Amino acid sequence: MKLASLKHGRDGKLIVVSRDLSRMTEATGIAPTLQSALDDWNATMPRLRGLYESLNSGAIEGHAFVEADCASPLPRAFQWADGSAYVNHVELVRRARGAEMPASFWTDPLMYQGGSDTFLDPHGDIAVPQTDGWGVDFEAEIAVITDDVPMAVAADQAGNHIKLVMLVNDVSLRGLIPGELGKGFGFFQSKPSSAFSPVCVTPEELGSAWHDNKLHGPLLSHLNGGMFGKPDSGVDMTFDFSQLIAHAAKSRPLGAGAVIGSGTVSNKLNDGPGKPVSEGGVGYSCIAEIRMIETIEEGAPSTPFMQFGDQVRIEMLDDNGKSIFGAIDQTVVQG
Repeated sequence: MKLASLKHGRDGKLIVVSRDLSRMTEATGIAPTLQSALDDWNATMPRLRGLYESLNSGAIEGHAFVEADCASPLPRAFQWADGSAYVNHVELVRRARGAEMPASFWTDPLMYQGGSDTFLDPHGDIAVPQTDGWGVDFEAEIAVITDDVPMAVAADQAGNHIKLVMLVNDVSLRGLIPGELGKGFGFFQSKPSSAFSPVCVTPEELGSAWHDNKLHGPLLSHLNGGMFGKPDSGVDMTFDFSQLIAHAAKSRPLGAGAVIGSGTVSNKLNDGPGKPVSEGGVGYSCIAEIRMIETIEEGAPSTPFMQFGDQVRIEMLDDNGKSIFGAIDQTVVQG
């Protein structure tokens, strides 16, 4: 089943989207918003699935689906926690600044609590006051949405609470991160609003691409029209989503509609740093990673961060080359 939210008020208007992303129909007779549907998922899910099946079969004609009409599936959420499940990415960050990575990073996930009161539209601009010194970067990731998760849920049970899967651009301001982390109190100004894919998808809809509580397949990132990265999101993921959810719920319950991110998707190459697509590698899911490798190999980074007018597109395709979630397609503007 595929769901989305049309831009409407603060919390959007819930729609069901056809499997091929060509048609849509409003689902407000079942639940006005996606958050409302998640609040009573056991009751709303069967009805939404019936609507989805009718749309796919042609029993309901629906209307043309336009990605640009969508807000993020949850335009705002009660909880947004982003992990760092691809430890290869973390290791590169630390190597670039000459720091050893603690052994515990391989057994205990990193996670931060992001701002969830405003998510960007998937085709909306990334507005920042300035780019100079701020290090505007994209981060292509996978995210899941849960139902109510009890406190201290076991990792082998946490996967049962995954109800929807989507893509995310976790926008980062790299130039602001060192000063914030140096205070010893975590991210805030350096992590502005994120954007999510136009469509979110139930795990079973993903077929063989979803197993072991991971989404498998190349996550495509284009920067200014050129292929920047295509790492496989199911490879080199040290912590799966069940482990990330259990980590987030260790000392608190998670409410329905909690969003949990994977962190930047990152693949190794022969147990070493990956290579750019232009050199036969799978590339990267953020600019910071190629800058880390440039620093390690050349002594200094040469790839610039995003400037005003730069555009990023994040997408995942199925085996037939069709978009699964629609595309995050954003441009950096001054605002």
